[in-house]
Amino acid sequence: MHNLKTPLVLSFLLCSINLAAVDGWQPVADVSNVQSIQQGIELTAGPVHVRVTAISPNVVRLRYAAKGEFSPDHSFAVVPRGFSETTQVHVDQSADAVTLDAGGVRARIMRSPLRVVFLDPKGEVISQDPPGYPVAFNGREFRAWKSMPEDEHYFGLGDKSGPLDHRNLAFTMWNTDAFGWQESTDPLYKDIPFFIGMRKGAAYGIFLDNTYRTSFDFGKESRDSYSFGSDGGELDYYFFYGPDPKKVVEDFTALVGREPLPPLFAVGYQQCRYSYYPESRVREVASEFRKRKIPADVIYLDIDYQDNNRPFTIDRKKFPTFEKMIQDLKAQGFNVIAITDLHIAKLPGYKPYDEGIKGDYFVKNPDGSVFVGKVWPGDSVFPDFTREEVRKWWGTLYSDFVRLGVRGFWNDMNEPSVFERTDKTMPLDTVHSVEGRKTDHREIHNVFGMQNARATYEGLLRLKPNVRPFVLTRAAYAGTQRYAATWTGDNSSTWNHMRISIPQLLNLGLSGYTFVGDDIGGFAGSPTPELLTRWIELGVFNPVYRNHGTKGSRNREPWVDGPQHEAIRRKYIELRYKLLPYIYTNLEASSHTGLPLMRPMFLGYPAEETLQTNETEFMFGDDLLVAPKVDEKVGPYDVTFPKGGWYDFWTGKMVSGTSLSLDPPLDALPVFVRAGAIVTEQPVVQSTSELPKGPLQIRVYPGKDCQGSLYQDDGNTLAYQRGDFLRMQFTCDSRPESVAFKFSTAHAQYKAWWNTMNVTLYGISSKPKGVQVDGKPALGWRFDEGTSSVMADVSAAASGEIVVTR
Repeated sequence: MHNLKTPLVLSFLLCSINLAAVDGWQPVADVSNVQSIQQGIELTAGPVHVRVTAISPNVVRLRYAAKGEFSPDHSFAVVPRGFSETTQVHVDQSADAVTLDAGGVRARIMRSPLRVVFLDPKGEVISQDPPGYPVAFNGREFRAWKSMPEDEHYFGLGDKSGPLDHRNLAFTMWNTDAFGWQESTDPLYKDIPFFIGMRKGAAYGIFLDNTYRTSFDFGKESRDSYSFGSDGGELDYYFFYGPDPKKVVEDFTALVGREPLPPLFAVGYQQCRYSYYPESRVREVASEFRKRKIPADVIYLDIDYQDNNRPFTIDRKKFPTFEKMIQDLKAQGFNVIAITDLHIAKLPGYKPYDEGIKGDYFVKNPDGSVFVGKVWPGDSVFPDFTREEVRKWWGTLYSDFVRLGVRGFWNDMNEPSVFERTDKTMPLDTVHSVEGRKTDHREIHNVFGMQNARATYEGLLRLKPNVRPFVLTRAAYAGTQRYAATWTGDNSSTWNHMRISIPQLLNLGLSGYTFVGDDIGGFAGSPTPELLTRWIELGVFNPVYRNHGTKGSRNREPWVDGPQHEAIRRKYIELRYKLLPYIYTNLEASSHTGLPLMRPMFLGYPAEETLQTNETEFMFGDDLLVAPKVDEKVGPYDVTFPKGGWYDFWTGKMVSGTSLSLDPPLDALPVFVRAGAIVTEQPVVQSTSELPKGPLQIRVYPGKDCQGSLYQDDGNTLAYQRGDFLRMQFTCDSRPESVAFKFSTAHAQYKAWWNTMNVTLYGISSKPKGVQVDGKPALGWRFDEGTSSVMADVSAAASGEIVVTR
């Protein structure tokens, strides 16, 4: 806060002493008037007006106008018609309160002073403003407080390092080029002002839709309350009630949009470096992958492929046959992703600069001149991405690269980062235009990267309307997942950074960002051979599997540390490709639900409160539990299991007890499977452009609620949106006398690659009496005593059943 000692001081003075004003801060007064509006109510409290509206049965929006006038409703994050359900709103007034009932959540507004209490359908308090004055304004600034029960925990806020649980911590939301960031560094690259509160197994969420510099304090300065506020803009927040945390994430992503289904190649292994050059080095790396039979789908080109670091150019001295290189790599099964930073060199004769000047497309200074900042090309100018015409122009700059076959693009440095400034970005008074409305960088800074990624994504769709774009962005605001994948920026090659990558990616997933990753091996520094191997193992279970490192660090391709490490790394990269059917099916589901692929255990097991602080284990989809070794210390560590049965992924054996003490050797990553899971796999391929050879593999782990599914499409185009896909459903029923596995096809407008399916049923401790397929004795079935499993092959069909008689 600018003219205040601390938020704690303000909280104490306003809420405890009930002063009318402190250092210019004005608390909200008593409610003096209530009137009905569409889907809600508008309240008057002194000069402040508050609109409370029901967005869905479980979502309520609150807008505060400090001077009584609401600005036109605009949001960079919220998508139109995110909710299809109709909400019936009931308003009840009493002498001391006004209650808006949306069906799944109630907002009770106390009259004196105006204070909001959120209730569940039974009338139990979910969350509430503290007594006294819970909201205050000071000119452009505002701050809001909520009561903080001692057993409540907080998650989300996107790209934040440190613990999974944000309780007793405070954060600033201001996109920052944070090279060399560490566990306590804040802010980082992204601003996603959404968090989840969890207490006694029930969840709620709050999304502060404000693009200015905002801050969140979860009890760091006040024991009994948390708060959030901003330097400017409107106090405009959405309250989501679960009580299931999955429901909160689903509703938040319905509001701000979900990650579209990525192209299949992007789910494979990705190799990157700052930088692979010259052209011969790029070709050498690609050839080594194929020669050593280590699967890979992507090679990145960082800024050194460009002429003097100028975006949309090629350095012909380093890359003399760039066009042929792209085609040759494609023939080897590699997709090239090229970096295109948003800064344009200030250089007459350079096409993007000339076009931008002619079209008046660049960000301005207050005096009307074009803002110039130093970045990689030297003096640079910046497209004003908040203007539609500028975004459309930016998209045309990709036409040559798309025509050459470059498959994806990497938008880096888009916080935006500016060199030789202490604030690392544009001056706050630079001028932007939001479709004709003039504003300054205070409002636009946190969405600049989002609009850059949007311009790239939409431009690629215009250039190839039937091909799924792939865009990778470093900076983001809530909803950027609609346009681009992301990663955690310039991390370091340390064990601690591998460890904290887990809670960081989990909180990004809870914040709506499902297709995320980190730099495997750490960007800054050089990982030891063991650390790189462990990180490559862990990366199998990151949504984006990307190995990256900086200049001057040692090479980190999978083969660099000798045959032992190479063999282990190959094994795990192959595992990633085996699991592609499972991963791709989960990503397709995420595109409809917003639920992350990589998720904290409490998301699926909210009643088990001890899991809320477990940040070294995580779920990969509903069915796989991953418990990596993330500490270089010698000795065992404990693995905790949620309630229900679990199988060891590697042995197929049931795990006894609720925890294990493990000390995995270098080649072992502990992975466990939920009893009741049905997991699909495929034979190993060297890239996703290669069709698997052999049967679809279905691994059945009998248990409660035993089911699974499979989704397949062409992996590249948008034909799936027109119905060209395959969807299969699986169930199993385990009884003392038998285990029955059934499969059916729910949608079959796409021809998959397999002709047969190999089904393995686990949990069968002795050789069965018999196995039947569709009511007939199965031929060639096998019993494996070592894995307590039965294997049988069935031909690809629309439906079928396997019954194992014990």
